[in-house]
Amino acid sequence: MLRKMARDFSNAEIRPLASAIDRNEEIPSVLLKKIAEVGLFGTAIPEEYGGGGFGKVGFCIAQEEVARVCGSTAATIGAHQSIGAQAILVGGSEELKKKYLPRLASGELIAAFALTEADAGSDSFNLSTRAEKKGNTWILNGEKVWITNGSLAEIFSVFARTEKGITGFVVEKKFGGVSVGKNEKKLGIKGSVTNTLAFDNVEVPEENIIGIDGRGFLVAMETLNSGRLGLGAACFGAAKEMLEMSVAYSKHRKQFGEPISKFQAIQFMLSDMAVRIYAMENMVYKAAFKHDLHEDITLDAAIVKLYCSEAVSVIADNALQIHGGMGFSAELPLERFYRDARILKIFEGTNEIQKLIISRQILKQNGKWNS
Repeated sequence: MLRKMARDFSNAEIRPLASAIDRNEEIPSVLLKKIAEVGLFGTAIPEEYGGGGFGKVGFCIAQEEVARVCGSTAATIGAHQSIGAQAILVGGSEELKKKYLPRLASGELIAAFALTEADAGSDSFNLSTRAEKKGNTWILNGEKVWITNGSLAEIFSVFARTEKGITGFVVEKKFGGVSVGKNEKKLGIKGSVTNTLAFDNVEVPEENIIGIDGRGFLVAMETLNSGRLGLGAACFGAAKEMLEMSVAYSKHRKQFGEPISKFQAIQFMLSDMAVRIYAMENMVYKAAFKHDLHEDITLDAAIVKLYCSEAVSVIADNALQIHGGMGFSAELPLERFYRDARILKIFEGTNEIQKLIISRQILKQNGKWNS
């Protein structure tokens, strides 16, 4: 039922707007309102906090269907729910969860995840944003970059350095001293806004700490593990769409008197796409199932992120090649899918970082495979 709802909604409400979202570099507010109304902003948030309670498996199902039609919309939902709100769910106190999660689940508020800095991208421990405690208030100063949903969000899960280490905070945009930079111009996912955030003596209440002072890095890493599963689902959602488009086109397009689907070169590309999709789908949902059982998915999430983001890029390239000149034209959505796929190797932790995580986990386990 969730898949059918997400698919029907995506086809009826998002697909007709996808090209305009890319061209205008924004998601219309009326569409965001509709996304909120059908519950896609709170799919994985537990029912006790106003969400759908479908867990990570349910979230991946919804993301798969949304990503089939629009990468920008999938990225916006993912940044809101799978990392922005997820940080509160992972490490927040019961009071913090009750204060923010229901409003995030309903879409009344949009969330963003603020970890990356100019000198702290892959080296995410090297934060210069600082928080100093004064009485019952924390004073936050610093700058975050490449923040998805930056200008759209009202709530930020922000990570800063304190005397005890790295700590997470829930920061509201309306707090004095918070400023948001311009929407960045990007190669792909253009409708998903990306911004710089600046914090100038922002006063954050003590109760807005996410977890324990000095333990925020663990919260951030666990949150990113969760986010990588949603990214993987978006990868094979887009990949499925491109495969269907390629099969249909190959049956219609004729060369040398017959459909190009009769040519072995085309058949091999289609089979390669199908194999990669099969692998992506199985690894994503297995990892999501383990996540919902509260098992450690550090290795799983890194593998999902690495493989799926690489695979969807190959599939996008093959799909465009099958379509030839038409694939290169903006008349078809393939060139948008092709552009949107490129960022997937970079955000939620670069693929080079995923290889480091995988190797460290394998060495830690002495090469023993725990599935």
